[in-house]
Amino acid sequence: MEVMTNPEDISKLYRELSLFPSLSRADVGPVITSQYGGKYSNIYTEWSQRDLERNENVKFCRQYIVFHDDKSVVYSGPSGNCTETKGELLSQDSPSGEMKAVVRECSVKGEDKQFLEVWSKNIKVKSINLTALKKHGKVYEDDQFGCLVWSHSETHLLYVAERKRPKAESFFQTESPESSSLGDEEDAMKMEKKEVTKGEQFAFYEDWGETLVSKSAPVLCVLDIEGNNVSVLEGLPEDISPGQAFWAPGDTGVVFVGWWHEPFRLGLKFCPNRRSSLFYVDLTGGKCEQLSSGSSAVCSPRLSPDQCRIVYLECAVYGPHQPCSKLCVYDWYTKKTSVVVDIVKRPREDGFAGIYSSKLSPLCWSADSQRVLLSCPQRSRKELLSVDTTTGAITSLTSSKSDIGSWSLLTIERNLMVVSCSAPNCPPNLRVGFLPPSGSREEVTWVTLEEAQTQPDIDWQILNFTPPSDQDNSQYPGLDFDALLLKPRDMKEGLKLPLIVTPHGGPHSVFVAEWLLSCSALCRMGFAVLLVNYRGSIGFGQDSILSLPGLVGSQDVKDVQFAVESVLEDAAFDKQKVAASGGSHGGFLACHLIGQYPEFYKACVARNPVINLASMLGSTDIPDWCMVEAGYDYSPNCLPDPAVWKQMLDKSPIKYVHQVKTPVLLTLGEEDKRVPSKQGIEYYRALKALQAPVRLLWYPGNNHSLSKVDAESDGFMNIALWMTQHLGV
Repeated sequence: MEVMTNPEDISKLYRELSLFPSLSRADVGPVITSQYGGKYSNIYTEWSQRDLERNENVKFCRQYIVFHDDKSVVYSGPSGNCTETKGELLSQDSPSGEMKAVVRECSVKGEDKQFLEVWSKNIKVKSINLTALKKHGKVYEDDQFGCLVWSHSETHLLYVAERKRPKAESFFQTESPESSSLGDEEDAMKMEKKEVTKGEQFAFYEDWGETLVSKSAPVLCVLDIEGNNVSVLEGLPEDISPGQAFWAPGDTGVVFVGWWHEPFRLGLKFCPNRRSSLFYVDLTGGKCEQLSSGSSAVCSPRLSPDQCRIVYLECAVYGPHQPCSKLCVYDWYTKKTSVVVDIVKRPREDGFAGIYSSKLSPLCWSADSQRVLLSCPQRSRKELLSVDTTTGAITSLTSSKSDIGSWSLLTIERNLMVVSCSAPNCPPNLRVGFLPPSGSREEVTWVTLEEAQTQPDIDWQILNFTPPSDQDNSQYPGLDFDALLLKPRDMKEGLKLPLIVTPHGGPHSVFVAEWLLSCSALCRMGFAVLLVNYRGSIGFGQDSILSLPGLVGSQDVKDVQFAVESVLEDAAFDKQKVAASGGSHGGFLACHLIGQYPEFYKACVARNPVINLASMLGSTDIPDWCMVEAGYDYSPNCLPDPAVWKQMLDKSPIKYVHQVKTPVLLTLGEEDKRVPSKQGIEYYRALKALQAPVRLLWYPGNNHSLSKVDAESDGFMNIALWMTQHLGV
């Protein structure tokens, strides 16, 4: 094959590959015994798919039936067709499976309203207009804070919403606008009695940053289902934001994570290292108790099936944003906490490299409340791991020889695991399997419920690199790193492959061997794609993470360049047709590469790139990131001295802008709080002043991820055409 260059062919290819949906959730229903004696469970799944015509991600559900004997799957298959779940923000089955709760948002007479519904079998038995109750602001979706949890008795529902703010008016407003439309004097008097704050309508409210801009002051809310009464829980500390809540054993109270505001809110998305603790509020006495240390960061607490223990993740505050985490267990009755899995500095002999996750599956315990399951990167694969909370023993439930590189646990119920798995050449599959008995060496027998079409035109492999001795880190010596290489399988004889080099963002993140739409599409077009997990990536041990701060713009750049030059030793690649691409810190590296190696790269694409650490410090939702990656400790109560500002500037791509000769395409999100768009504009103006070839694409309504369907699809087309144009394919 030759490289695809026709825009119509490229758009047709993108449209074809965008049809593959991704899995977001699964729930296992209760065990039912059929009239013939066989046992079965229904599995409810939620998916998301890009709809290019509607310019939105469409969410839909599908159910499956699994016959089993509590140890193995006897028969499985789909149960009915897909159904779009429009308007559903949250949904949750009750513990018995008899009822379902749904938080739905819909437009009523032109106004967006939120309703809390309770369904029983085939009837909607409750529909409560939460907006009309005015007990709180908007309900939080299932993000950093959100939850929708049934009490164990199935009489109450717990959720998180924004705190109700007092109504604000101008000092000069003499009449409330609503009062003029009221039909009688009684309603007018009621309106006048409402508490109104003068002069506060433009008051600034801190939020929790990127993707959480409307989240400022969350509150825990409880619906009494029988009484139709919603109450906001009192007695919580004023200086924390609560979330990730669930009912304590016996429904005596609520356990939740609380994030401190001190001295101001920092971005939380992808930042599990914010000071936080596990709390318990007693609903009978209103007393709030702190259950974990107040000097660390915690997240994702999960109650065991026997309601005796709570497992959660813990890491250090500040420092690198995605550090290796501890797995901790809190005993509800002894009040003691134990560390089950500690921080791993270097990968162990058995290959285990530590836990790198900011979210456990909503259900992650084995049926006997002894083992916890989690999915996390182990080098350049995402593995499904079982942790024995008594012994600390860790077992991989996935084979390293598998052609599947990424396994994500969706749920486990009565030891029946539901997973999503994919690879660079295989879109997400839905599989189920039973967890083997504790201590057993038998492998999981995975059964596929929904199989995606493997892309036979794509080859992939994981490459390992050891940096040259002169690039070894003296403080953390002996570290290696990986890269994922995707190649088109059938190239026309005599043609050499153009190469697109893509380091990941973060920088403490990782590329795992999973399905990535844009990379797969570029590969199908005829490009080879190199995804580099340079030193500093997660999944390689805490030492690898700690090796990078203070050396950004140097160690990471050299790692990427070393990987590229090593790959180009293969005669199958065209050394004259190499491009750099990346987003966020990956964009930072792409711009560094074309500045430090100006003759090497023939095209560059940077999506919301970090360009100047010094100028970003005062405008990002994560100022600590700028300090830490430049090699300094972060303190929220002081500004860096001039020497630090200079170091930040010296480590930034803007330092090398005068050397850039490569044509640069910038794609920026107007509402990016993480790497504000002024960063890209700063680079754009510098390149324009130097008369270097540059183009900028501006996406209104998009944040850091540029993930809205229209921005993502338009961005891909422009990136693909930029590559074909400037690589001369």
